Amino acid sequence: MKKVIYSLLIAGLFASCGDGTTTTGGSREAKGGVFYGSVFKMNEVEDFRNLYPLNITEVTSHRIANQVYEGLVKLSQSDLTVVPALAEKWEKNADASQWTFHLRKGVKFHDDPCFADGKGREVTAKDFIFCFEKLCSSSPENQQFGNTLKDRVVGANEYFQSTVDKKPLAAGVAGIKAVDDYTIQISLLHPFAGFLNILSTPGCWLYPQEAYEKYGVDMRVKCVGTGPFQVKSIKEGEAVILERNPNYWNVDEHGNQLPYLDAVKYTFIKEKKSELLEFKRGNLDMIFRLPIEMIPDILGELGSAKEGNAPFEMQVVPAMSTFYYGFQHQSNIFDKKEVRLAFNYSIDREKIVNYTLQGEGVPGSYGIVPPSFKAYDSKALKGYNFDVDKARKYLATAGYPDGKGFPKLTLQINSGGGDRNIQTAEVIQKMLKENLNIDVEINVMPFAEHLESLETGKAMFWRSGWTADYPDPETFLTLLYSKHIPEKLTDKSFLNSVRYKSVRFDSLFSAAMQEVDDAKRFSLYLQADQQAIDDGAIMPIFYDENYRLVQMNVRNFPANAMEYRDMSRVYIEPKQEKADAKK
Repeated sequence: MKKVIYSLLIAGLFASCGDGTTTTGGSREAKGGVFYGSVFKMNEVEDFRNLYPLNITEVTSHRIANQVYEGLVKLSQSDLTVVPALAEKWEKNADASQWTFHLRKGVKFHDDPCFADGKGREVTAKDFIFCFEKLCSSSPENQQFGNTLKDRVVGANEYFQSTVDKKPLAAGVAGIKAVDDYTIQISLLHPFAGFLNILSTPGCWLYPQEAYEKYGVDMRVKCVGTGPFQVKSIKEGEAVILERNPNYWNVDEHGNQLPYLDAVKYTFIKEKKSELLEFKRGNLDMIFRLPIEMIPDILGELGSAKEGNAPFEMQVVPAMSTFYYGFQHQSNIFDKKEVRLAFNYSIDREKIVNYTLQGEGVPGSYGIVPPSFKAYDSKALKGYNFDVDKARKYLATAGYPDGKGFPKLTLQINSGGGDRNIQTAEVIQKMLKENLNIDVEINVMPFAEHLESLETGKAMFWRSGWTADYPDPETFLTLLYSKHIPEKLTDKSFLNSVRYKSVRFDSLFSAAMQEVDDAKRFSLYLQADQQAIDDGAIMPIFYDENYRLVQMNVRNFPANAMEYRDMSRVYIEPKQEKADAKK
């Protein structure tokens, strides 16, 4: 399928600060030709799960909370490089084992009743000490320790264990120090050149102690950060409205205070066709992912439009995202490598992408890491081709010749995600029956229940997906690191939910995390990836390509491989006909 790629006009990338007056409704032109005002409207097909930084485990929550919270650093929306946020600058020692961050002065938390006078106070280094200690604490509300500071920061593991024992170390996390009110020093157990990527993730975002003490678990929806937007209202399942933070610290290169938008509104229409209809009516400013069966019509509509008269713009980029099926390794079904390999060789990924997905994706033949990382040579891996004979031999070796004696299996998938979840599941259900004589029943569950089931070991075979937390293969391979597996099957295993264990994989992955040279580090990652492929650790189906439709008057909203969204510099230009009417 031929893909037509459109790009947005992108103006005014990065910058700093100015006068800060805004309008409500309507638009007002500011220096540099940008516009204040307007509400940016977008939709999510899944409900958010939790907006508390330490309990963010899925993309909908991330996309909302990313506008409210900030950390020391963040990612550039245009190219995913690490850029300053609450730290205006930093330095590291020669082997990247010690990092020193210098905070911006005058940054304030959002105004909120958690403060004595209702006014947000200034951020200091002590706030980061508090949040990092919470990140290193044992709690059902903390799902971020394992993929952030665990096994990386001096004293992090010890502090975590002290909270398990209910005797938190009085000295805090040994490797995190406040040098003064505006300087933080972090010491690592091993050199780690990619540490800034970790600091950009939700677990390292900042919130005030006052909010934690006032709201507790209600921080799921009670959000107090430093970001460009603050929560105005939340009506779960219907809408989340974020309004402009009038005290935001950042400005653009022309001296205009950010953000430009008055508000960002998220709706939760579950059906993709209805979402597309709302976009075409002008009630949404963008939609992410398209109804599969309508992709040819949409491309045709854009292709036939006269020059300069396109109804909307399309952005298409290879995604740092993998759609896969998980096996519960701690079960008497998928504890056998041969069963997992039989499943992997029995499905035709090319057919799934070309016909089921209408070309919206890349066949997932290379393992868990998508081929969108430029320096990561996925094609050097020996992945899974479609080979029914090989699949049947593996199944027979496992003790199930021609599928005889294999228990009836339930494939658990989540609702939402448009039609592709159910359509892909139905095709794979048919392939497993035709090629392995295995009966599969499909069970569709709400997303939150689906996650709870697979994380607590109840699901045996399920749909999953992972979008990069940061632009490094590690964010995918860490999902297979055995140190993330809890002792009990019923305990939550957020990262390594398949509970894959391999001594060789762990050894290669650990060595890679300590390697400063990127070429050597990626080589170790490739070897670890190959080990997981050889073991049939998961069942990769396809790698995403991100399709977005954007209204023609949206500016400063570039697409990227992570679908990482930073609304602080996005603005909506008044439509031409309205501008002409004013003259």
